[in-house]
Amino acid sequence: MSFSAATRRRFLIWGGVSFVLLVALCFLAARDVGLLDDFDGVLEIGPESWRADHAWLADPLTWVSRAFNTIPMAAAALVAAGLLVFKKHPRAAIYVVAVMATTITLSGLLKGIVGRPRQIIEDPILVVDNAALPSGHSAYIAAAVGIVMVLATIFLRKRTIRRLLAAAGTILALLIGVDRLMIGVHTPSDVIAGYALGITSVLAWAYFFDPAPSLIKAAPLASPILIDHKLACILNPIKVEDVREFQDMVEEMAAALGYLKPDWYFTTIEDPGRSMAEEAAISGASLVLVCGGDGTVRTVCGELAGTGVSVGVVPAGTGNLLARNLDLPLYMRSAIDVALNGQDRAIDIVHINGDGVGETEAEHFLVMAGMGFDAAIMEGVNEQLKEKVGFLAYFWSGMRNLMFPAVRVEISVDDGAWTKHRARTIVIGNVGNLQGGLPLLPDATIDDGTIDLVLLYPRRFLSWLRVVARVLRRSPVSDETVTRMSGRKISVRAASDTPRQIDGDSIGAGREIHCECLPGKLLVRVPR
Repeated sequence: MSFSAATRRRFLIWGGVSFVLLVALCFLAARDVGLLDDFDGVLEIGPESWRADHAWLADPLTWVSRAFNTIPMAAAALVAAGLLVFKKHPRAAIYVVAVMATTITLSGLLKGIVGRPRQIIEDPILVVDNAALPSGHSAYIAAAVGIVMVLATIFLRKRTIRRLLAAAGTILALLIGVDRLMIGVHTPSDVIAGYALGITSVLAWAYFFDPAPSLIKAAPLASPILIDHKLACILNPIKVEDVREFQDMVEEMAAALGYLKPDWYFTTIEDPGRSMAEEAAISGASLVLVCGGDGTVRTVCGELAGTGVSVGVVPAGTGNLLARNLDLPLYMRSAIDVALNGQDRAIDIVHINGDGVGETEAEHFLVMAGMGFDAAIMEGVNEQLKEKVGFLAYFWSGMRNLMFPAVRVEISVDDGAWTKHRARTIVIGNVGNLQGGLPLLPDATIDDGTIDLVLLYPRRFLSWLRVVARVLRRSPVSDETVTRMSGRKISVRAASDTPRQIDGDSIGAGREIHCECLPGKLLVRVPR
């Protein structure tokens, strides 16, 4: 199971509370003992007075009612399930459909069984003929919000974003409930029963059915030699919410495959993984599992390149560019599974140097290096904002630097003659897709023995739209606006100090970067 025993126990407890509340409300409504009428009388929002004083609300309330009705909500669930299938998350898709189908079905059945009549008001905005309890709209929105929160727990690592989603979802659910009261088609107890039904469906399915991606099926390692293979784990501790829980997960999965207990290394601000990777290799580890952002992954992989030691990447950063280009799962448990149980793939790594870069220790990158606009984005990212909202911090920095001034540069490919250009951004890539899946270098692959360069020179603000359009349609045309080159070696010289970055990490301003592709130097675990 993807959820811990404690989490599943909470699902069971709160699901049980919701179920008991639902049963109690249905029983009281079916017996018509008057207790619910007294309750509704205390909490009721008078729709007549609201319509009299705020007649303009009638249309918006009606639009909301129609937008969150059975058919639109069922359609939204199917669309969400389709997107999850497209993203290769079939179990999550099944969970979405199952929860919403259960909620819709039980809502109709309970209305028929309980048979509570609608409240009677003068000049109703909407006339509804079926029974009142539970409120279908309230049940659907509670189920939808619950689905989002369960899947967010699985797929989103940023606690701040999960909390924002929870707050937004709760507000939306309450607004839908208030809408039912203001229109006058439901009482508060109807709405509460709807919420209880939706929550019960969400938690019951989460308890009995694991919506997380399934793991690779494989038998434990059989060879005594393989069992003796050492596993080392290098972790950036600030990238996981609970270090102990992460360690337990890795050790449990490794033990199931026959590995001995791994050696653990933790990165620091002063050392993002270089000495840890060296020590792991010297100690005889045949597999190094690295968990962190692009900077940690780059540092560890650079140190292990050429050693023959396999690297299992567990992406835990914001961009996770290497993982995305290798089709590694971003869901942590699946990523650990691939790292332990996948197959090795030899990929290229790129050696880079320049003024102030690689002078004391060799520097490498796996994904890209850049100068100009893209580097200014990385340099301008607020780290505290990045920790809270993730990729949105890059978007904000990008908007602030959108008209980064053009830079005069000279470029040499494979030690050839220098050519002169102007560009707002210069990117040298080892892969085709960059942030957001943007196909900036459509011909680049991570194991072709070459690196690719692109220069972007939009002259005006609106010219960015044309540049983006050309990139998205993978236009092969090369001109002054978008220029592409490729080779084993690429050198760039700028006329003035320009921001630079390596795999998304700012390395300060400078005038030169020199890159050389080292073919097949790194073994990385990828899905089988």
